[in-house]
Amino acid sequence: MGFGDYRPPRVMTNTELSRTVDTSDQWIQSRTGIEQRHVAGSDDTVVSMAVEAGGKALAASGLGPRDLDAVILATCTIPRAIPGGAATVAAQLGCGSPAAFDLNAACSGFCTGLEVAAGLLGRGAARHVLVVGSERFTAEWLDWADPGVCVLFGDGAGAAVVGPSDTPDIGPVVWGSDGTGAGFIAVPEGDWALRMDGRNVYRWATTHVAPLALQVCEAAGVDPTELAAIVPHQANLRIVDAIAKQVAAPDAVVASDVVNAGNTSAASVPLAVTRLLAEQRVRRGDLVLLLSFGAGLSWAGQIIRLS
Repeated sequence: MGFGDYRPPRVMTNTELSRTVDTSDQWIQSRTGIEQRHVAGSDDTVVSMAVEAGGKALAASGLGPRDLDAVILATCTIPRAIPGGAATVAAQLGCGSPAAFDLNAACSGFCTGLEVAAGLLGRGAARHVLVVGSERFTAEWLDWADPGVCVLFGDGAGAAVVGPSDTPDIGPVVWGSDGTGAGFIAVPEGDWALRMDGRNVYRWATTHVAPLALQVCEAAGVDPTELAAIVPHQANLRIVDAIAKQVAAPDAVVASDVVNAGNTSAASVPLAVTRLLAEQRVRRGDLVLLLSFGAGLSWAGQIIRLS
């Protein structure tokens, strides 16, 4: 399994943001833990960022584009419904003609995509699969007059290549949904911007999602003390900390990419893993708990062994 990322060069700090939005660095950090976020430039699209991250994941895997049998693009911010972006990602990578499709499970997209990829491998329908989470919130989807939402999000892409292994490197998934909370995180009908009921989202994430981390461990037959790292969806540092406390794995590294990247939705989990790898805080053979959650409401998580 090889990981790759793309983070747009432009960085927007809280201080810069507070010059145009009715907020402050202290207010943002106290509520979210976020200090800055990456902002896509005019040439950074959902597809182009996915291509950059996917190319790095291929390089990390020691594979070429034509080794891929499928490309899964997890995104909720692609600006057009038809066609999706995955086939274009595959073409721009030079993959040939793999199966390619988009997957919209919002912030749960990457972990959901990993389970789909594992299923393709298990059925023999594919040997190598690229799973990419790519999001571009800042250009089209944020109302900069809504400080409760616009301060949270950033842009970027993270990717992983999964393939055959002598041992199961992707554990059983724990996933689900609760459509009664669909309005908590949504672009309402007739609106153009993402809206969020922050109080209910926080309550749901800390009371319902956090305990799911232990269910993921149980499903994989892994004691939490065996974990090298815990990588929750990077929604908010307070939520990340709540999940880590549920797992109670004192020696595990807890990803906090949200501090520097904001909430990047489907890209957040692979971006966080890639940062841990780059900082050499995890290594080959380590067990890492992934747990994603978000709009829908939806969630998906599994334990992976880095290879």
